[in-house]
Amino acid sequence: MNDRLLGIVAFVQSAEAGSFAVAADRLGVTRSAIGKRIARLEQQLGARLFHRSTRRQSLTDDGQAYYERCVKALAELDAAEAALDTSRREPSGRLRISAPVLFGRHCVAPVILELARRHPKLDIDLSFNDRVVDLVEEGYDLGIRIGRLPDSATLAARRLTEENLGICAAPEYLARRGLPREVDDFRGHDAVIYGRHGQNVSWRLRDANGQVREPEVQARLRFDDLQAIADAAIAGAGLAMLPCWLLSRYVRSGELQMVMHADRVVGSRISAIWPHTHYLPLRTRAAIDLLVERIPALVGLDGVRLREAA
Repeated sequence: MNDRLLGIVAFVQSAEAGSFAVAADRLGVTRSAIGKRIARLEQQLGARLFHRSTRRQSLTDDGQAYYERCVKALAELDAAEAALDTSRREPSGRLRISAPVLFGRHCVAPVILELARRHPKLDIDLSFNDRVVDLVEEGYDLGIRIGRLPDSATLAARRLTEENLGICAAPEYLARRGLPREVDDFRGHDAVIYGRHGQNVSWRLRDANGQVREPEVQARLRFDDLQAIADAAIAGAGLAMLPCWLLSRYVRSGELQMVMHADRVVGSRISAIWPHTHYLPLRTRAAIDLLVERIPALVGLDGVRLREAA
């Protein structure tokens, strides 16, 4: 890539990020390298592109006009690259993926390892994080989300599967407090729930008539980590709602018992999301297709029903 094109890429990334440091992180170079590339570009153009301060950069009028044209030009280059990708039929290049921590380790990482084995020309970065990552701002090609997706004009999405959830508890807890069989029976039971940033994830159960209701439980413990919730439930702290891909091993070992199975617990959608583009690179499409193929089996019930509490 020649110096001028390097400068244009650095300029566009810096304009979109509002920061040379963030642009440097996206491109895998130092902040000083970004500054030098943009300085050379400004010298070549004979125009100042940024208003600079110690904390943030903003575009000048000339910079804004130049940015709009550069974005269109780079889009054409992306289209040309996508066309070559399609003709080669071999995914290649760098692919950055973001996934939730525990789900990512258990279910996404095995798929990405298979993707890497299938396509040796791919260079893959898989990041685990439970916060809502801004794919565009942070330079990710693909993200995995669990739950409802907000409307977005900048992101595209594809459903991977539905996450099966179950209500479970330690045998010791159920022997002491009793086994709730219907939604009304949950009243007064202790619960370990998922909470993050002051927001609790609601339990939504289907009653005997098929109506979706929220049980009345005493949420005495709140964690923002699923493994911590499972550990607390095993220790007898109360009922817990967990994904079946996590709780199945504990049901098989007898450390937990199913209280209410996935057919009574409203699950969550698992989706792949990516920055909206008219030309989806082959490397991203290959990852999405393999996730669609493999994730449903990895989050399956895995024999959990066989050990429901009696």
